[in-house]
Amino acid sequence: MICAVTAMTLAAMALFTVAARAQDRYPGKPVRIIVPFAVGGATDIMARIMGQKMGEILGQTFIVDNRPGAGGNLGSDLVAKATPDGYILLMATASTHGANPNLYKKFPYHPVDDFIPLGVLGINPSVLGVHPSVPATDVKSLVALVRSNPGKYSYGSGGVGSILHLCGEQFRILAGNLDIVHAPYRGSAPMMNDLSSGQLPIAFDVLQTIWPQIQAGAVRALANGGATRAVQLPDLPTVAEQGLAGFECYSWGVLFAPAKTPARIVATLHQALVKAVDDPSVIKRLQDTGMEVFLPPRTLEQSLAFMRAEVAKWAAIVKAAGVQPLD
Repeated sequence: MICAVTAMTLAAMALFTVAARAQDRYPGKPVRIIVPFAVGGATDIMARIMGQKMGEILGQTFIVDNRPGAGGNLGSDLVAKATPDGYILLMATASTHGANPNLYKKFPYHPVDDFIPLGVLGINPSVLGVHPSVPATDVKSLVALVRSNPGKYSYGSGGVGSILHLCGEQFRILAGNLDIVHAPYRGSAPMMNDLSSGQLPIAFDVLQTIWPQIQAGAVRALANGGATRAVQLPDLPTVAEQGLAGFECYSWGVLFAPAKTPARIVATLHQALVKAVDDPSVIKRLQDTGMEVFLPPRTLEQSLAFMRAEVAKWAAIVKAAGVQPLD
């Protein structure tokens, strides 16, 4: 009888051990990547590329869940307040974690303290473009044109407080406080429609959106807004190269987990992210979206330092631009 009880006890213990090990195995169920913007944009595409490859590496499904609203704040806040178990992640941008914290009166999350950056994938440089009817071929001639016609020219953006708005304000300030009008749109797509049709003369946009219009001849590219020339446009000089020293305006992609996610899960996700971006096909797909991919992706420590620097950078730009806080 004692032997039978012992055997039953040992069997129960073995089953408990197996169940515990299965529970400890990560990921043991699908992982959600929250995209705080609509389907089809650069952030959405980036999340789907990374989710597919990381899922292959970890042997689990990664599901992209689009939660747009409030300039990206709604989806980001959802992840900030989620259970930190590794099953809900966030694909964030310079808007959600760089500019927005400095633009809203009541901000729902802390861009650094409420998240763990799993890796900075790269940046999406902006491009300064004009309609071909605008008689300017570079930054110098554009500045001269606007300066000689105060209040006549306008530049478009995807909305008040958007990264593209801040690109334009940074340009205006560095060019000597140009008298140029900001024309906010409800998103980048309608702005690009007006730029390519000639109803809007000037705009900054991310490379992914503006590139097809440049190729079609509907928009003339004057400068790259990034710190260095883009792989896709190696002959296009930067704004800084053309005389506006210090200009640097771009978006970026960072994959986040909620703060307090266990270290072993963070390490697993970071390693999968690095392995995914080691794949040449993934690099090409990301570059096709206009992204300048960081190779290798930033380490956990480097990613945290990057985030802190971005919050400080955009705070200074928002203050200099005089953008009024949003409700």
